Amino acid sequence: MTLRADPFVTDPAYDIVDLEAPGPWVVTCDHASNAVPDWVAGGDLGLPAWDMARHIAYDVGAAGLARALARRLDSPAILARFSRLVIDPNRGEDDPTLVMRLYDGSIIPANRRLGPDDIEARLDRLHRPYHAALEALIGAREDAAVLAIHSFTPQLQGRPPRPWQVAVLHSHLDGRLALPLLARLGAEADLCVGDNEPYSGHLPGDSIDRHALAPGRLNVLIEVRNDLIATPEDQEVWAARLAPLLQDSLSEARRTRHG
Repeated sequence: MTLRADPFVTDPAYDIVDLEAPGPWVVTCDHASNAVPDWVAGGDLGLPAWDMARHIAYDVGAAGLARALARRLDSPAILARFSRLVIDPNRGEDDPTLVMRLYDGSIIPANRRLGPDDIEARLDRLHRPYHAALEALIGAREDAAVLAIHSFTPQLQGRPPRPWQVAVLHSHLDGRLALPLLARLGAEADLCVGDNEPYSGHLPGDSIDRHALAPGRLNVLIEVRNDLIATPEDQEVWAARLAPLLQDSLSEARRTRHG
């Protein structure tokens, strides 16, 4: 797959921002959008607008944070352009949660009776093009580090509030970049930092597993609580805070690897 050398590349399945930026990262945002293509159930999954505006449909604030971090890290970013409720790009094709029928108390009407052909169409037109573009973007850059940006809701229905402001998710198979970042975030006195919270960072078949763990690339996944990055101003504040910690952590990881 050849990506166009435009500063901003757009495809029905993904956006690529600053394709030729020279920085050492590839920033990803799997759950950037709550959009439903018009060829999927007429562009309407049957959920009310308030449901489509919350975390079940996308990672609130994550797209803006990913773009802001990419600018500060002088690196490209790739963002999915479809809702995780259409098909989840952060799941393997054989994952039972690839297409959700029920999520945090909400039934997704358009997915209730979805057949294999419908899922295959969503794979072909959205999921696979996104991952092909992501692999091409990373593969074209020597020794790129993968930075996955997500956000999490302050509280799931019927569950206790989540105290963490920011979290670092990582696999037990590779903590080379995550552990130095956790140490730096942990030194920030005003932060409650989650280490593999509110859930584990190891999920076979997910984006990090596929594009970073399997080929041995340095990687880290950052989750920020979505009420803290709800506005462009908040996103810029968090990008300014995280970018130098990420750069320092990457330098340490590379020194350790080559030392």
